[in-house]
Amino acid sequence: MKKSNQTSSILLLFLYLATEASAAATPSQIEKGFKAVNDPSSAPFQTLLTDPTTVVSFGFLQVNSTHLDLAVIHLPSGQPLWRASPANPARWSASVSLSFNGSLVLSDDKTGVLWSTTTATGDVVILLNSSNLQIVKFDELEPVLWQSFDYPSDTIVQDQNFTSTAALHSTNQLYSMSLGSNYLALFMEFGPGVKSPMYWKHTAMEAKNQIIQGKGPIYAQVDSFGFLGLYQKENAPVDVLPFDSFNREIPGFRRLTLEADGNLKSYYWNDTVWITDYVAISNLCDLPNPCGAYGVCRTGKSQCSCLDNRTDGCLPPESGNLCLSRENFWVLRRKGVDLTNKDLLPFQKVQSLEECEDCASRIAAAGARSTATPAAFAIKWIIRCRPLPGLETRTRLGILRWETKKAKTKERAGEGR
Repeated sequence: MKKSNQTSSILLLFLYLATEASAAATPSQIEKGFKAVNDPSSAPFQTLLTDPTTVVSFGFLQVNSTHLDLAVIHLPSGQPLWRASPANPARWSASVSLSFNGSLVLSDDKTGVLWSTTTATGDVVILLNSSNLQIVKFDELEPVLWQSFDYPSDTIVQDQNFTSTAALHSTNQLYSMSLGSNYLALFMEFGPGVKSPMYWKHTAMEAKNQIIQGKGPIYAQVDSFGFLGLYQKENAPVDVLPFDSFNREIPGFRRLTLEADGNLKSYYWNDTVWITDYVAISNLCDLPNPCGAYGVCRTGKSQCSCLDNRTDGCLPPESGNLCLSRENFWVLRRKGVDLTNKDLLPFQKVQSLEECEDCASRIAAAGARSTATPAAFAIKWIIRCRPLPGLETRTRLGILRWETKKAKTKERAGEGR
């Protein structure tokens, strides 16, 4: 298979100068017996390994000023292209070490092993100019035992195979991207045990090549000619998702990133800055959570407001246990609201508003026995009442419930739009 402000510019320049200076002194490969310890007083990125062209580097990365991660970064911009993202990240101030004795192991004195490649027989670690970090064993027919390209974080780069077994996750872990049998899709993430609802989907057109059942899964690859190709075999793509620079022969290193707001964007490097080349979701209101918890986005205006029309700030995310609360809650009914991803969500068709509410209540009661995060119920158990033939769309009604500290249940009616 084949912050745009002055402060962020200064930070970016500092990161680049610090890493550029250290890159010249770093080895071209990591050998057995290697061990490095994080220095919390040093630069926000500590280089451990650099590719032969000194464009990408692997090392300790400071995350959100408080935590530490292993990362491969693009040195001229300081942009992370890959991160290890351990389940229990270490604090930047902790004594954290990275060692290699056939396997890369990140550990600290208190927790022990934080992350590992679990490859006991590797001979060296190398970093290619493609940004692919590899563990290699000499004298093997298949010398690459492990590579970062097989475990992407929030980004894939040009010529990297994104397979059906891989997934991108936004840096805040709220969104993901993965492949289906004939499509590429974006999902909201609510944690273990909760099915991830889809909010964006691109289906292969199969114009130049057909997907043949039984011939293997599809995979995706960012092409240097400015497109994302979907393939089944190493021949013509089954789909081409063009970027703005498609077939314009614009040089520059390319990446596709799942951003923290849930949008999927492509960029190319023009030797100075990253140029946005593709945006999957161009309308603010089509993003999965553009207005935060209990907010509503006004289509056409791309403006946010609160579902209950308050003007002093919307309710915080922890305001309700939703289905977990059986008695102390209040109900908000608001006309003219809809879900942007409603066509990608499962639904149950009923004959009346009363039946819809009754069905929603029964499913909510069942959900009260679940241990999943409360926010998930708003998405996991949605009864979408489609208007029956002859009814106007203005009859659509959004029904939400919040927990309240008052013992008495109360009902509020939202204004229609």
